Amino acid sequence: MTAWLRAIGAGVMLMWLAGCGGSEEEAASAPDDPAPVAEMAEATPEPAPEPPPGVAPFAEPVTIDVSSRLGSDRRLTVKGETNLPADTRLQVLVERELSGVRWRERVSVAEGGFVAGPFGPGSGLPDGDYLVEVVVQEGSVQPAAVRDRLGKGNEHLQGPLVEQSRHGLGQVARYTKRFLVGDETRRTRDRVEVMEIE
Repeated sequence: MTAWLRAIGAGVMLMWLAGCGGSEEEAASAPDDPAPVAEMAEATPEPAPEPPPGVAPFAEPVTIDVSSRLGSDRRLTVKGETNLPADTRLQVLVERELSGVRWRERVSVAEGGFVAGPFGPGSGLPDGDYLVEVVVQEGSVQPAAVRDRLGKGNEHLQGPLVEQSRHGLGQVARYTKRFLVGDETRRTRDRVEVMEIE
C-alpha cells in the first residue's frame, strides 16, 4: 500500500510541476519585455463641430421686437418678431414689478415671429408696472437644426442683446420692455409703454 501511495504522490507532484512551469520552447521565444497589447494614443482635443454642409452659421445681430396687447379680460398677450431661425426656443416672462409675481411660457419661433400668453390671473392684471422679458434659451435645449445654425453653446449669437448665460452654459439673448397697465399715466423718466384695454 505504501508503494501505491508513493506512486500516486509522485504522479501528483509531476502534474503540479508541469502545470507551474512552461516548456523550454515557450521560455526561449518569450521576449524579456512583453509587447504592449495596444498603443495608447494621446488624447487630442476635438475641434469645434462645423455646421453640416449647406447649413450656414447664424451671422447677423439678433433682433427681437415685442408688442403687447391687453385683452378685454385684462390679460396680456405678447407678440414678437425676430430674425432668429425657425424653431428657436424662447422663454417669455411677464413680471409685475411691485409684487414680483411672474408668469412664463416657452414658445418657438415660427415664420419670423412668436406669440405667448395670455398672461395674468383669471381676474386680469391689476394696475401697475410690468416687465416683459424674452430670452433665447441655452444651446443645450435647442433642437438640432437650430444648434447647427446657432452653435452648440449659442456661440454664433451676436449683437447688443447677447450675454453669457447665468448658469455658464454658453450665450443667450435677452430682450426686455416695460409697460404700464392702468387708466392714468404715471410720471416716470423710464421708457414705458402704457397699455390700454381693447
